[in-house]
Amino acid sequence: MKIARDTWLIFQRQMLLVLRNPVWLIVGIVQPLFYLVLFAPLLKSALHTTSNADAYRIFVPGLLVLLAMFGPLFTGFALIAELRAGVIERSRVTPVSRLALLLGRSLRDVVSLLVQAILLTVVALAFGLSVNLGDVLLAYLLLALIALMLSAVSYATALKLKSEDALAPLLNTVVQPVMLTAGILLPLAAAPGWLKRIADFNPFSWAVDGVRALFNGHSGASSVWQAALIVGALAVLAVIWGARSFARGLR
Repeated sequence: MKIARDTWLIFQRQMLLVLRNPVWLIVGIVQPLFYLVLFAPLLKSALHTTSNADAYRIFVPGLLVLLAMFGPLFTGFALIAELRAGVIERSRVTPVSRLALLLGRSLRDVVSLLVQAILLTVVALAFGLSVNLGDVLLAYLLLALIALMLSAVSYATALKLKSEDALAPLLNTVVQPVMLTAGILLPLAAAPGWLKRIADFNPFSWAVDGVRALFNGHSGASSVWQAALIVGALAVLAVIWGARSFARGLR
Protein backbone atom coordinates (compact mmCIF):
# COMPACT_ATOMS: atom_id res chain seq x y z
CA MET A 1 0.00 0.00 0.00
CA LYS A 2 2.83 2.41 0.81
CA ILE A 3 4.39 1.92 -2.61
CA ALA A 4 1.02 2.52 -4.30
CA ARG A 5 0.42 5.67 -2.25
CA ASP A 6 3.93 7.01 -2.86
CA THR A 7 3.65 6.23 -6.57
CA TRP A 8 0.35 8.09 -6.76
CA LEU A 9 1.85 11.14 -5.02
CA ILE A 10 4.85 11.25 -7.37
CA PHE A 11 2.57 10.69 -10.37
CA GLN A 12 0.30 13.58 -9.34
CA ARG A 13 3.22 15.95 -9.02
CA GLN A 14 4.71 14.91 -12.36
CA MET A 15 1.37 15.22 -14.15
CA LEU A 16 0.90 18.69 -12.68
CA LEU A 17 4.24 19.71 -14.18
CA VAL A 18 3.13 18.38 -17.57
CA LEU A 19 -0.20 20.20 -17.43
CA ARG A 20 1.56 23.45 -16.55
CA ASN A 21 3.81 23.08 -19.58
CA PRO A 22 2.22 20.75 -22.18
CA VAL A 23 4.61 21.78 -24.95
CA TRP A 24 6.34 18.36 -24.94
CA LEU A 25 3.03 16.60 -25.53
CA ILE A 26 2.45 18.81 -28.55
CA VAL A 27 6.00 18.52 -29.88
CA GLY A 28 5.91 14.74 -29.48
CA ILE A 29 2.97 14.32 -31.83
CA VAL A 30 3.94 16.89 -34.48
CA GLN A 31 6.49 14.72 -36.29
CA PRO A 32 4.21 11.64 -36.50
CA LEU A 33 1.44 13.90 -37.82
CA PHE A 34 3.75 15.10 -40.59
CA TYR A 35 4.41 11.48 -41.54
CA LEU A 36 0.68 10.75 -41.42
CA VAL A 37 -0.29 13.70 -43.60
CA LEU A 38 2.64 13.92 -46.02
CA PHE A 39 3.98 10.35 -46.25
CA ALA A 40 1.02 8.03 -45.70
CA PRO A 41 -0.84 9.08 -48.90
CA LEU A 42 2.00 7.46 -50.89
CA LEU A 43 1.55 4.09 -49.25
CA LYS A 44 -1.46 2.76 -51.14
CA SER A 45 0.49 2.45 -54.38
CA ALA A 46 3.84 1.69 -52.70
CA LEU A 47 2.43 -1.21 -50.67
CA HIS A 48 0.07 -2.35 -53.44
CA THR A 49 -2.91 -2.28 -51.08
CA THR A 50 -6.49 -2.16 -52.31
CA SER A 51 -7.62 0.70 -50.06
CA ASN A 52 -6.36 3.55 -47.89
CA ALA A 53 -7.65 1.70 -44.83
CA ASP A 54 -5.32 -1.24 -45.52
CA ALA A 55 -2.37 1.10 -45.97
CA TYR A 56 -3.11 2.94 -42.74
CA ARG A 57 -3.48 -0.31 -40.81
CA ILE A 58 0.14 -0.99 -41.77
CA PHE A 59 1.53 2.51 -41.30
CA VAL A 60 -0.26 3.87 -38.21
CA PRO A 61 0.90 1.05 -35.87
CA GLY A 62 4.48 1.85 -36.85
CA LEU A 63 3.93 5.51 -36.01
CA LEU A 64 2.47 4.58 -32.65
CA VAL A 65 5.51 2.46 -31.80
CA LEU A 66 7.67 5.39 -32.93
CA LEU A 67 5.83 7.58 -30.43
CA ALA A 68 6.28 4.97 -27.72
CA MET A 69 10.01 4.87 -28.44
CA PHE A 70 11.00 8.49 -28.80
CA GLY A 71 8.93 10.20 -26.09
CA PRO A 72 9.77 8.02 -23.06
CA LEU A 73 13.35 7.36 -24.14
CA PHE A 74 14.27 11.05 -23.88
CA THR A 75 12.63 11.71 -20.51
CA GLY A 76 15.98 11.24 -18.82
CA PHE A 77 16.91 14.81 -19.74
CA ALA A 78 14.26 16.13 -17.35
CA LEU A 79 15.65 13.93 -14.58
CA ILE A 80 19.14 15.35 -15.13
CA ALA A 81 17.65 18.84 -14.73
CA GLU A 82 16.06 17.68 -11.46
CA LEU A 83 19.41 16.32 -10.33
CA ARG A 84 21.05 19.65 -11.05
CA ALA A 85 18.29 21.53 -9.22
CA GLY A 86 18.67 19.32 -6.16
CA VAL A 87 15.19 17.77 -6.38
CA ILE A 88 16.51 14.20 -6.30
CA GLU A 89 18.98 15.09 -3.54
CA ARG A 90 16.17 16.37 -1.31
CA SER A 91 14.37 13.06 -1.78
CA ARG A 92 16.98 11.49 0.48
CA VAL A 93 15.35 12.92 3.58
CA THR A 94 11.85 11.73 2.67
CA PRO A 95 10.40 8.29 3.48
CA VAL A 96 9.11 7.89 -0.09
CA SER A 97 9.76 4.53 -1.72
CA ARG A 98 12.64 4.51 -4.20
CA LEU A 99 10.57 2.31 -6.50
CA ALA A 100 7.77 4.89 -6.36
CA LEU A 101 10.18 7.61 -7.47
CA LEU A 102 10.61 5.66 -10.70
CA LEU A 103 7.06 4.36 -11.15
CA GLY A 104 5.42 7.73 -10.56
CA ARG A 105 7.53 9.31 -13.28
CA SER A 106 7.20 6.37 -15.65
CA LEU A 107 3.41 6.24 -15.27
CA ARG A 108 3.36 9.94 -16.15
CA ASP A 109 5.24 9.07 -19.33
CA VAL A 110 2.82 6.23 -20.10
CA VAL A 111 -0.22 8.50 -19.70
CA SER A 112 1.39 11.17 -21.89
CA LEU A 113 2.07 8.58 -24.58
CA LEU A 114 -1.49 7.24 -24.50
CA VAL A 115 -2.89 10.76 -24.92
CA GLN A 116 -0.66 11.25 -27.96
CA ALA A 117 -1.55 7.81 -29.33
CA ILE A 118 -5.28 8.50 -29.03
CA LEU A 119 -4.93 11.84 -30.82
CA LEU A 120 -2.91 10.27 -33.63
CA THR A 121 -5.42 7.42 -34.02
CA VAL A 122 -8.35 9.84 -34.17
CA VAL A 123 -6.61 11.86 -36.90
CA ALA A 124 -5.84 8.65 -38.79
CA LEU A 125 -9.53 7.70 -38.65
CA ALA A 126 -10.29 10.91 -40.51
CA PHE A 127 -7.80 9.87 -43.21
CA GLY A 128 -9.41 6.48 -43.75
CA LEU A 129 -8.15 4.18 -41.00
CA SER A 130 -10.66 1.51 -40.02
CA VAL A 131 -10.03 -0.58 -36.92
CA ASN A 132 -11.84 -2.42 -34.13
CA LEU A 133 -11.96 -0.58 -30.78
CA GLY A 134 -11.10 -3.66 -28.71
CA ASP A 135 -8.04 -4.40 -30.80
CA VAL A 136 -6.89 -0.77 -30.52
CA LEU A 137 -7.16 -0.92 -26.72
CA LEU A 138 -4.99 -4.05 -26.68
CA ALA A 139 -2.50 -2.25 -28.92
CA TYR A 140 -2.44 0.66 -26.47
CA LEU A 141 -1.63 -1.78 -23.67
CA LEU A 142 1.36 -3.03 -25.65
CA LEU A 143 2.44 0.56 -26.30
CA ALA A 144 2.16 1.30 -22.58
CA LEU A 145 4.58 -1.56 -21.83
CA ILE A 146 7.04 -0.12 -24.37
CA ALA A 147 6.75 3.33 -22.79
CA LEU A 148 7.24 1.92 -19.28
CA MET A 149 10.32 -0.01 -20.39
CA LEU A 150 12.02 2.86 -22.20
CA SER A 151 11.12 5.41 -19.55
CA ALA A 152 12.81 3.26 -16.89
CA VAL A 153 15.83 2.75 -19.15
CA SER A 154 16.09 6.48 -19.77
CA TYR A 155 15.94 7.36 -16.08
CA ALA A 156 18.47 4.69 -15.13
CA THR A 157 20.85 5.88 -17.86
CA ALA A 158 20.40 9.52 -16.83
CA LEU A 159 21.23 8.68 -13.20
CA LYS A 160 24.33 6.87 -14.40
CA LEU A 161 25.62 9.56 -16.77
CA LYS A 162 24.32 12.72 -15.01
CA SER A 163 25.04 14.79 -18.11
CA GLU A 164 22.97 15.85 -21.11
CA ASP A 165 26.16 16.03 -23.18
CA ALA A 166 26.73 12.32 -22.62
CA LEU A 167 23.09 11.20 -22.74
CA ALA A 168 22.17 12.86 -26.06
CA PRO A 169 24.79 11.21 -28.32
CA LEU A 170 24.29 7.85 -26.62
CA LEU A 171 20.53 7.84 -27.22
CA ASN A 172 20.83 9.12 -30.79
CA THR A 173 23.44 6.48 -31.62
CA VAL A 174 21.26 3.67 -30.27
CA VAL A 175 17.87 4.87 -31.54
CA GLN A 176 18.65 5.17 -35.24
CA PRO A 177 19.67 1.56 -35.99
CA VAL A 178 16.95 0.24 -33.68
CA MET A 179 14.29 2.26 -35.48
CA LEU A 180 15.55 1.35 -38.96
CA THR A 181 15.59 -2.37 -38.21
CA ALA A 182 12.15 -2.39 -36.57
CA GLY A 183 10.15 -1.96 -39.79
CA ILE A 184 8.39 1.11 -38.40
CA LEU A 185 7.75 3.03 -41.62
CA LEU A 186 7.46 0.02 -43.93
CA PRO A 187 7.13 -3.72 -43.18
CA LEU A 188 10.28 -5.82 -43.47
CA ALA A 189 8.51 -8.51 -45.52
CA ALA A 190 10.33 -7.39 -48.67
CA ALA A 191 13.66 -6.82 -46.91
CA PRO A 192 16.74 -8.91 -47.75
CA GLY A 193 17.42 -11.93 -45.59
CA TRP A 194 20.32 -10.39 -43.67
CA LEU A 195 18.17 -7.45 -42.59
CA LYS A 196 15.38 -9.77 -41.43
CA ARG A 197 17.87 -11.72 -39.34
CA ILE A 198 19.03 -8.52 -37.67
CA ALA A 199 15.40 -7.52 -37.06
CA ASP A 200 14.81 -10.83 -35.26
CA PHE A 201 17.05 -9.53 -32.46
CA ASN A 202 15.25 -6.19 -32.26
CA PRO A 203 12.41 -6.32 -29.69
CA PHE A 204 10.74 -3.35 -31.33
CA SER A 205 10.43 -5.30 -34.57
CA TRP A 206 8.35 -7.84 -32.65
CA ALA A 207 6.37 -5.00 -31.08
CA VAL A 208 5.58 -3.45 -34.46
CA ASP A 209 4.41 -6.82 -35.80
CA GLY A 210 2.19 -7.31 -32.77
CA VAL A 211 0.59 -3.87 -33.00
CA ARG A 212 0.04 -4.29 -36.74
CA ALA A 213 -1.65 -7.63 -36.15
CA LEU A 214 -4.01 -5.98 -33.67
CA PHE A 215 -4.82 -3.13 -36.04
CA ASN A 216 -5.66 -5.73 -38.67
CA GLY A 217 -8.05 -7.50 -36.30
CA HIS A 218 -5.83 -10.51 -35.58
CA SER A 219 -5.81 -10.35 -31.78
CA GLY A 220 -5.14 -14.09 -31.56
CA ALA A 221 -2.08 -14.00 -33.81
CA SER A 222 1.15 -15.43 -32.43
CA SER A 223 2.93 -12.13 -33.09
CA VAL A 224 0.68 -10.44 -30.49
CA TRP A 225 1.49 -12.70 -27.55
CA GLN A 226 5.12 -12.95 -28.61
CA ALA A 227 5.40 -9.16 -28.61
CA ALA A 228 3.63 -8.93 -25.24
CA LEU A 229 5.92 -11.56 -23.74
CA ILE A 230 9.13 -9.95 -25.02
CA VAL A 231 8.20 -6.37 -24.21
CA GLY A 232 6.67 -7.33 -20.87
CA ALA A 233 9.81 -9.19 -19.76
CA LEU A 234 12.03 -6.30 -20.84
CA ALA A 235 9.75 -3.83 -19.02
CA VAL A 236 10.12 -5.79 -15.77
CA LEU A 237 13.92 -5.87 -16.13
CA ALA A 238 14.01 -2.16 -16.94
CA VAL A 239 11.89 -1.26 -13.90
CA ILE A 240 14.17 -3.32 -11.64
CA TRP A 241 17.23 -1.58 -13.10
CA GLY A 242 15.62 1.85 -12.80
CA ALA A 243 14.47 1.29 -9.20
CA ARG A 244 17.96 0.13 -8.17
CA SER A 245 19.45 3.17 -9.89
CA PHE A 246 17.19 5.47 -7.87
CA ALA A 247 18.08 3.61 -4.67
CA ARG A 248 21.81 3.92 -5.34
CA GLY A 249 21.45 7.55 -6.37
CA LEU A 250 19.74 8.46 -3.10
CA ARG A 251 22.18 6.82 -0.70
